[in-house]
Amino acid sequence: MLVTTTNNLEGKKIVRYIGLVSGETIIGANIFKDLFAGIRDIVGGRSGSYEQVLREAKNTAINEMQQQAMAMGANAVIAVDLDFETVGSGGSMLMVTATGTGVVFEENPL
Repeated sequence: MLVTTTNNLEGKKIVRYIGLVSGETIIGANIFKDLFAGIRDIVGGRSGSYEQVLREAKNTAINEMQQQAMAMGANAVIAVDLDFETVGSGGSMLMVTATGTGVVFEENPL
């Protein structure tokens, strides 16, 4: 399935707009990641554990959006937007939402 942040598919003809599709995930970080991230705040550097959690949450949200689009009959999702928010007490959880427009495009336009 094609997934793009653009509003069209270069070289493809969109023949039907299915509608809004979305995928959401909320993922928590554990106390050890919080502890090591706190140390990184003091000494500097990147937090590989948080980056991995962020990547996992983003991929899950995109996969759920694609599944919804396929279930609705789409073969592509355009105009994809990703939103990231912290939720829970003290911002202990990360919420990622992927939204876009499910469309059908001609596989081999003449």
